[in-house]
Amino acid sequence: MFEETSSKVEEKGMALLKLKNMLTKKPEAVLESQEQDETERLQVATCIILLEVAKSDDEFSSIEKTTLKAILKKKFEISAEAAEELLEIASKKREESIDLWQFTNLINQNYTKEEKIKIVESAWRVIYADEKLNGYEDHFVHKLAKLLQLDHSELIDAKLKIKYENKP
Repeated sequence: MFEETSSKVEEKGMALLKLKNMLTKKPEAVLESQEQDETERLQVATCIILLEVAKSDDEFSSIEKTTLKAILKKKFEISAEAAEELLEIASKKREESIDLWQFTNLINQNYTKEEKIKIVESAWRVIYADEKLNGYEDHFVHKLAKLLQLDHSELIDAKLKIKYENKP
């Protein structure tokens, strides 16, 4: 019980410290900090969706993980270490969540249609990393496209683009 109370006191202390820091910063710094928070939330949301794609067939192979890290590094222009940390954070958040709506909603509110199509293309890259399309993966990416408010034709165009991008 003491540990639980101690943890709550710590959380409140951190929240108060964050609030104090926000109040003592210049307005420009506060806006920059809020934009940074939003950017991080979007990165985590995107990573969670791609993790969910990778694990939709109850398998998260090393090639899928390598592909996912490469996508994160390129998309967010981050280092390998930052991509690994993002994966860890996203994995924890994924375990705590009950659905994907909160993440796809955040993406829908902040990304253009083209950016959402890029996410679906990334999902197909993860799926095809092991050169197999499982029925669960296919079902999940169709559900994802609906959650991201994309048309079926946009989903199929993304699929074909990725499926044949490295073929002669």
